[in-house]
Amino acid sequence: MKKIWLFSWLIVLVLGCEKDDICTEPNTTPRLIIDFYDSQNTSVLKQVANLEVIGEGANSTLSFNLVTRIELPLKTNENFTQYSLNINSTSSTLSNIDILRFNYTRNDIYVSRGCGFKTNFELNLFEGIVKSNPADDEYWIENIELIKNKIDSEDDVHIKMYF
Repeated sequence: MKKIWLFSWLIVLVLGCEKDDICTEPNTTPRLIIDFYDSQNTSVLKQVANLEVIGEGANSTLSFNLVTRIELPLKTNENFTQYSLNINSTSSTLSNIDILRFNYTRNDIYVSRGCGFKTNFELNLFEGIVKSNPADDEYWIENIELIKNKIDSEDDVHIKMYF
């Protein structure tokens, strides 16, 4: 009798267990991938010196030095994100700020109970990237090329910028 009771109790314990709500999947909201290229030789990657990136409404600054690629998060609660990109930010004479506004649509995707949702983005084909300069007409970013407007992973380059 004790064996039957113990066996029944063991079955109840095993069947009553639930999977942990720990997110182990790498499926997270992807960031915007930007590669920088030489405007004179458009097939050559070019390093950006002392790039300071500030998101509109953000409390922190992203700093990059001597990189050819940056990854920027997009807002998951709005259909646009605006960044101020300051090249040569440590120099008072060479510093130059361009403002980029990324316009997109959002697609929230349920991943799992532990992970919740992730957001994929699709940059608008018409005015998906709007460039402006608050101080003068000297843009340091000469050209912007949209490579992939669907931002669903960080495996591919989404934008090429030439300077």
